[in-house]
Amino acid sequence: MKNLKKFAFLALLLCLFIPAISISQTNPPPPAMPTQQNKIIVDRIIEAAHYKTYVVDYCLTKINEASAKEGWNEQKAMEITESINYKNFRDAIYNVFAFYDEVELETLLKAYEKDTAYQTTNIMTTNKVLLNNLNIFANDIVKGKYISK
Repeated sequence: MKNLKKFAFLALLLCLFIPAISISQTNPPPPAMPTQQNKIIVDRIIEAAHYKTYVVDYCLTKINEASAKEGWNEQKAMEITESINYKNFRDAIYNVFAFYDEVELETLLKAYEKDTAYQTTNIMTTNKVLLNNLNIFANDIVKGKYISK
């Protein structure tokens, strides 16, 4: 009987401490973002590199592939196409440039504006993290996750 009371007491203590430990966990930090001034420069880089067009064209290609593969009707394809909104992907681009300082961003901007070859093969089309995020974004569009109801 004594052992049963000890086990019951230990079980009670265990039940009290497990929730205390799990509550102590914190949320992950928000993704890194550039300063407000650097966002303006990044927006100008996106314009110079025609990256907004690249994102939309990439999504359209994914939509066309899925439409042909799954035999969508015209209405569904149009509804999915209209759900493409570059603003839903913009934070992923900002995150890529979060660790650049203002001088580095200005240097990049000048390179994009000066050299047209640099516009087609640039950091945004060769960055594996950004390409992976773009692929996820395009697949989510194809699945209809951005369709407003």
